[in-house]
Amino acid sequence: MVLNYIWIGFFLLAAVCALVQAVGFGQTGVFADIISSTFDNAKTGFEISLGLTGVLSLWMGVMKIGEKGGVVAVLSRVLSPLFTRLFPDIPKGHPATGHIFMNIAANMLGLDNAATPLGLKAMESMQELNKTKNEELRMKNGLSEAEVAERNATASNPMIMFLVLNTSGLTIIPVSIMVYRAQLGAAQPTDVFVPILLATFAATLAGIIVVSLHQRINLLQPVLLGTLGGLCALVAGVIWAFSQMGKETMDVVSSLIANVLLFAIILCFILAGMRKKVNVYDAFIEGAKDGFTTAVRVIPYLVAILVAIGVFRASGGMNLLIGGIEWIVQAVGLDSDFVPALPTALMKPLSGSGARGMMVDAMTQYGADSFAGRLSCIFQGSTDTTFYILAVYFGSVGIRNTRHAVSCGLLADLAGILAAIGVAYLFF
Repeated sequence: MVLNYIWIGFFLLAAVCALVQAVGFGQTGVFADIISSTFDNAKTGFEISLGLTGVLSLWMGVMKIGEKGGVVAVLSRVLSPLFTRLFPDIPKGHPATGHIFMNIAANMLGLDNAATPLGLKAMESMQELNKTKNEELRMKNGLSEAEVAERNATASNPMIMFLVLNTSGLTIIPVSIMVYRAQLGAAQPTDVFVPILLATFAATLAGIIVVSLHQRINLLQPVLLGTLGGLCALVAGVIWAFSQMGKETMDVVSSLIANVLLFAIILCFILAGMRKKVNVYDAFIEGAKDGFTTAVRVIPYLVAILVAIGVFRASGGMNLLIGGIEWIVQAVGLDSDFVPALPTALMKPLSGSGARGMMVDAMTQYGADSFAGRLSCIFQGSTDTTFYILAVYFGSVGIRNTRHAVSCGLLADLAGILAAIGVAYLFF
């Protein structure tokens, strides 16, 4: 329901902005830009889904080997003390906990191509739990088929917690951002590493707190307190370790860790399958078929959200929004140096590629080592593409009623944006 209103809102706001530009400023070409954007973004949505097909097939095939080889089950048992408290509706030892962990680990290492299929597999596991629970309710309370179908299309509490953890975008090694900075002539491309780590951690922590309050999860439990404290210590340790390295060493080490870990996961799953005497090849093919089916299911959801975002951008709505914010900031007497970087922050929940373009544009226009250039990089690394993740993850399992997922995800984004601004002023 929330996505329905948001989707409609994009088009209505675009219409208003286009009329203002056409009538007030004589820019009648804006309507041609809007129509062009609908075709371009529909094509982009299809191409993204098509591009996901191979990656989804690969990683869902690997995950199927892991399931049959028992690796996912082992991860589930190890993580049960934490996940039974953070995801109380997931039964102890359920494979979904292993899938969730694999996705979060891939995200933390910046392995986007691996994280998405792992996340879709986790969402699929949670939807199976959702359907089982609703079928039990039908048997117990005599629910109709229509009522069961409606419940199956409604996001469960674990789905929402998982989605917000994804949208908060916790990333330890932002390799791609540092590469862009190097290409655009930054004197020290890695100087945004620590600020990004601090901002993304703030977003993740805020997301966990907001969802926990909404779902009445007690964060004062010793296991949760210990885990969150341990994560704080881990972040501090990573910051210290990388602060001792030069640029070249940091790039080599971060890339090496990510790639070695990725290959180790594949190798571990294959060896586990061999140990269990699983036909590894057949298991991979079985999982890969699911990956292809999932990629096809995602297409309409992705096209819908990208077209709406593209229309809003083409109407000039984003430029009007930024101009309005700058005027307000200056009117209240605050420093407005951060405003030129805001397009990246505002675009990030809507489109990852759009935000990347805004980041590159800010560094090109103001300089890679300017305040706006650095802040745009911190914005890019502090959160993830909330609406893209909503469309892909929920769309893959047919979820239409997102409940409090959007509001909690956007609050985590807001925390990341505010933290990014704060650490940027602190460091630069």
